[in-house]
Amino acid sequence: MKRFSAITIIGVCMLLFHACDDSSELFTVTQPNAAVLAELGFTDLELDPVNTNNPAITLNWDDADYGQQTAINYAIEFSKDAEFTTPVVAAATTGRTTITLSINEVNASAGNAGLNPFEWKPLYVRIVSTLGTQKEIEAMSNTLTFNVYPFFNYVFNDYYLVGNATAPDWNNNNNNPALFRDAADSNKFYYTGYFGAGEFKVLEVKGLWQPQWGTNDTSSIDVNPGGGSDPGTFPNNNSAISTAGYYEFIIDFATNTFAFEPFDASVITSPASLTIQGTSTTNISMIPLDFDGHLWYATNVRLTPGEVEFVTDAGTNWGSSSSFSGLATDGGGAIPVIVEDDYDVWFNDLTGRYILIPLNL
Repeated sequence: MKRFSAITIIGVCMLLFHACDDSSELFTVTQPNAAVLAELGFTDLELDPVNTNNPAITLNWDDADYGQQTAINYAIEFSKDAEFTTPVVAAATTGRTTITLSINEVNASAGNAGLNPFEWKPLYVRIVSTLGTQKEIEAMSNTLTFNVYPFFNYVFNDYYLVGNATAPDWNNNNNNPALFRDAADSNKFYYTGYFGAGEFKVLEVKGLWQPQWGTNDTSSIDVNPGGGSDPGTFPNNNSAISTAGYYEFIIDFATNTFAFEPFDASVITSPASLTIQGTSTTNISMIPLDFDGHLWYATNVRLTPGEVEFVTDAGTNWGSSSSFSGLATDGGGAIPVIVEDDYDVWFNDLTGRYILIPLNL
């Protein structure tokens, strides 16, 4: 009897302990009433490309009602169509019913939504409310629209070589040669040229060691985005190029893969001179890289809206219909320059690939 009573008492105490320890709170959420976005008070918004940190638009809305006193998340969505087929989130906040977006934030959102620069087009905005860290129970506000005139939104990443197998050696800001972006696939880049006996890596920003790309095996790429451990070197996880010569390096940032193969450059002769010509500029002489005469560059050159071609001393006109980067051919047409800026320009006479990198966008 005493033994049974003791066990009973222990069980009751355990039940009481768990009951007291359970501090969870359950509440029921009704079907929410969505936020109500207040009218804007204007119809047209021309974005200033100079003072991009200035405020562009202030949005105000009435709180969504979930039937409980709880913090509500709000996401500000923009779209190029009223159906919000591919919305972009411009900003997010919790527990507030107003937000001010800068010129740069609206411009970036307009570009990401698919609006072209330097054209008046409608932009649609709404507020999407949710609850909790998992962003549950969405409710969409009413939709407003206004006409916007964006400036250019440069959405591409650019990449550069560094390492003792390349022209700049292990200097991260020494006229580092740019990789050539595929015109049809912005995640895919090429570099065909001379590599010395040694190793190399890929940098995303000249003058900075991170983000830094390399490999820890034979075919996949790894990155130190900053503050982590650096990956191994190309072409094969700290295994150096044993024979200097011409190689083709292809890197794909979507599939996280790369390839590094020998390239036969023996039948290709470089022109004696190469000039950038066209309506976007006065004639600009390009310089062959001392390390590899098949690579030509011109740094910090001003280009205005118009077009350019690469013209040799023999009168060959290399061009393409693709802006910023592409594969030029003799007689391939003029390369469109769609926005004024200072550019670094690279051209590879082994392949016809080119890249125009804006410095201030």
